[in-house]
Amino acid sequence: MERKWWTLVLISIATFMLLLDITVVNVALPDIQRDLDASLSSLQWVVDAYSLTLAAFLLTAGSLGDRLGRRRVFSIGFAVFTLASFLCGIAGDPTLLNLARGLQGVGGAAMFATSLALIGQEFHGRDRATAFGVWGATVGGAVAIGPLVGGVITEHLGWEWIFFVNVPIGLLAIALTEVRLANVAAQEAARIDLPGLLTFSLGLFLLIFGLIRGNPEGWGSAQIVASLTGAAALLAAFLAIETRSSRPMLDLTLFRKPAFNGVSAVAFGLSAGMFAMFLYLTIYMQGVLGFSPLETGLRFLPLTVLSFIASPIAGALSHRIPIRVLLGVGLGTVGVGLLLMHGVDAGSEWTALLAGFLLAGIGIGVANPGIGQAAIAVVPVEKSGMGSGINTTFRQVGIATGVASLGAIFQSRVASKLAELLPGAPPGLGEIVSSGGSRASALAAPPGQRLEVAHASKVAFTSAFNEIILIAAILSFAVAALGFLLVRSSDFVQASSEAEATEPIPA
Repeated sequence: MERKWWTLVLISIATFMLLLDITVVNVALPDIQRDLDASLSSLQWVVDAYSLTLAAFLLTAGSLGDRLGRRRVFSIGFAVFTLASFLCGIAGDPTLLNLARGLQGVGGAAMFATSLALIGQEFHGRDRATAFGVWGATVGGAVAIGPLVGGVITEHLGWEWIFFVNVPIGLLAIALTEVRLANVAAQEAARIDLPGLLTFSLGLFLLIFGLIRGNPEGWGSAQIVASLTGAAALLAAFLAIETRSSRPMLDLTLFRKPAFNGVSAVAFGLSAGMFAMFLYLTIYMQGVLGFSPLETGLRFLPLTVLSFIASPIAGALSHRIPIRVLLGVGLGTVGVGLLLMHGVDAGSEWTALLAGFLLAGIGIGVANPGIGQAAIAVVPVEKSGMGSGINTTFRQVGIATGVASLGAIFQSRVASKLAELLPGAPPGLGEIVSSGGSRASALAAPPGQRLEVAHASKVAFTSAFNEIILIAAILSFAVAALGFLLVRSSDFVQASSEAEATEPIPA
């Protein structure tokens, strides 16, 4: 098999693994809590530690890939991710598990940030379109199928195996990476932009920390105010440093290109809208409709399957159809799908979501290959690692921002509706309902009011759920328009420059 196809296979495996670990853990949290006697805060960090470090180190890893060689950084990241997965599986207390999850995020950042650049250096013309179609299907499928995989593994093997399964796959993939992939770096060696690396990573870490922890800690708390203020100061310092640097980690001149801004907005919007909604869709199906993790995962299959089918087709068509059309149509279809999910009530069945799942799956599949191709095509080849890192950073910041923002609105609307329906609601009922405990909420009420409280809880949940679905739909339509208007092929780097900058350097 040719080297480029080995590259695509290994990138797809890596992308699937690291995205799966964003969603697969959610369904295992009750088992982790029981086995490790973990507090609620510790459980939140099982998810947050991975997301924080993944988002914070993406751009840094992409820039290092351009300087040191993309295969080298990808392989090191794979090794760190595999080791951290093993440490997660053997963790005997919540603190060790959370530290290992943070280390997983660091490795995942190195893998994800260099993945698009590795595809870009190996594929050109029609084959590039096909490759990004496969990559797009992997992204959409990994995010959607996470609950199903997590449910199967947790119910039949135990929560530790959601981490242990990464180890043999990772070891084999690392060996194949070293043998089959070429190590390509910028032709002129450049020093690492250490001031930029530190200010960006720390600033983004504080920003994501503040967004994720804003709801539980309180947006006006000293901790959150300090985090967001520190993030603003550090990111401002980062921009000042990059403006004056002769070898910047982030070339700010890229933002002068409308296409670069457009694809960044689309990457952010797809994650902040549709992908962030996966959390609340899962909570709705498990907490309100009462499905098990496995049953919930099975009901995501229509979305997953259509995303897998649509992505390769869209990738193949991107050689004939302008990428801006794929982005506009893809995000617009996602928006329509979200609108079709809107309108559930306390008596709805899961089939009320089915039509929306079908269209959203198609939309994700159509948009993902275009996002990947445009993120690489719009930057010079020697900066493709930077372009890949920026694009994936926008994706991860989009998920974190979407989950936090939609969550803040969701919790507020639940509390407001409960106050309207149950003026004397039991203390803490709003928090129970927001986390999917519509059934459990009845236990907080006196025996004679349990039916009333259970019904009011479902009404409050679905009312708030409909509001955030509508917001996600509006966001999808907005970024669909931006993608269509801004992503022009005239901003893309010409293929003639690719051959000049992709000669392998010694490993």
